[in-house]
Amino acid sequence: MSYDVGERKAPDPAEQSGSVLTRASAGKHGNASTLRNMSPQLLKVVQRAKNEPEGVFHSLAHHIDVPALERAYHRLRRDAAVGVDGVTKDAYGQKLEENLERLHEGLKSKRWRHQPIRRVRIPKGEGKTRPIGISATEDKIVQGAVREVIEAVYEQDFLPCSYGFRPGRRAHDALRAVDQALRRYQGGWVLEADIVSFFDSVDRKALIEMLQTRIADGSLLRLVGKCLHAGVLDGEEYFEPGEGTAQGSVLSPLLGNIYLHYVLDTWFYREVMPRLRGRADLIRYCDDFVVVFERKDDAERVREVLPKRVGRYGLTLHPDKTRLLAFGRPNAADRRGPGSFDFLGFTIYWCRTRRGGWRVAYKTRRARLGRFLAIVTDYCRSQRHRPVREQHAALTRRIEGHFNYFGVNGNVRSLAVVVHATHGIWRKWLRRRSQRTRLTWERFERLLEVYPLPRPRIRVQVWGG
Repeated sequence: MSYDVGERKAPDPAEQSGSVLTRASAGKHGNASTLRNMSPQLLKVVQRAKNEPEGVFHSLAHHIDVPALERAYHRLRRDAAVGVDGVTKDAYGQKLEENLERLHEGLKSKRWRHQPIRRVRIPKGEGKTRPIGISATEDKIVQGAVREVIEAVYEQDFLPCSYGFRPGRRAHDALRAVDQALRRYQGGWVLEADIVSFFDSVDRKALIEMLQTRIADGSLLRLVGKCLHAGVLDGEEYFEPGEGTAQGSVLSPLLGNIYLHYVLDTWFYREVMPRLRGRADLIRYCDDFVVVFERKDDAERVREVLPKRVGRYGLTLHPDKTRLLAFGRPNAADRRGPGSFDFLGFTIYWCRTRRGGWRVAYKTRRARLGRFLAIVTDYCRSQRHRPVREQHAALTRRIEGHFNYFGVNGNVRSLAVVVHATHGIWRKWLRRRSQRTRLTWERFERLLEVYPLPRPRIRVQVWGG
């Protein structure tokens, strides 16, 4: 049995209409969020894209008007990092109407140019960093307006297996999909995949060809090209990457989803699924994905052909982080499960139930736990001389944010580790505020009575309903 790994070209939309998952099934999740606050004209684009899955749009750029730019402005975070021009959202908004009118005129006359992207590096764990591109405020507004128009078309095309950076969908939905697949196949076989530097590796020419299968508006595609070809300012070094799309930009997540929609999603359901002997489920969150198989032979064949498929489009699977795992449900007599795999910051494994059976469980990945505690340590060290009330408020916000994501049922122990470790870190750096007083555990516990940190609490149900 062999699979067509595909030529290096965008799929034919006419062929896509006959795939295993139809547009009707793809477009019924999350549309409420997509349609909210859209202009009536853009709603017509949504309806046509839904009704004509093979249709091509020749006139879309006119939807990027002043109201669209204003909507994009209001979607920006107030505390977002500034680009090379140093202009904040609030500063730009002081003369918002005047600025947007000027920006719109520049777009219409084709005089607008994307400013260089400021590159910063954020900790990734294990001593590594991730480069993030920060655009100027005005460029973020243009990207947001372009994204709104393209998203109106492609949200009707995306398949249900795609969860990342889509309206009405979040990471917990992807985890639920993984849980349902594991239950359906009694664990089955799990193909855990990792794409090396995905956003930096996107083939821009192939991406534009993909967009042209649905969008033939030259003006809109030129705006996308200007966003893609923007230079990068890394410290004092300026350069212009030949490939990729800046990770961290407003437009990049959507472009990444479009790229993998053609490279992975439609290929898997159109070419691979019909040839499988058993069942399988692909679950993708942007460039992070797993495939759960019912049968080992199916899993092995896909594991063999997958690197060739993504390689056609300039992508590479990480040799150490891409693996095939036997994840079948353990027998009653087994003393331990078959192993574990990681997905979206969680380690997924088999654990014993109170009645002696087995169930799939989720816990915070060790690297993510260490990364969070490193952030807490850095804050407590650098801000230890600030008022205790202020430190408590900041730590509470951080812990609550961590719990909002990692507070899934069955993960209380990891949450408790976060609170316990934060107690120790906070006390350590409060003790170093002064050499005159000694902050014993007894005194620290009395302080916690006045300024208690959040208790571990489940926020999200991932399995068992």
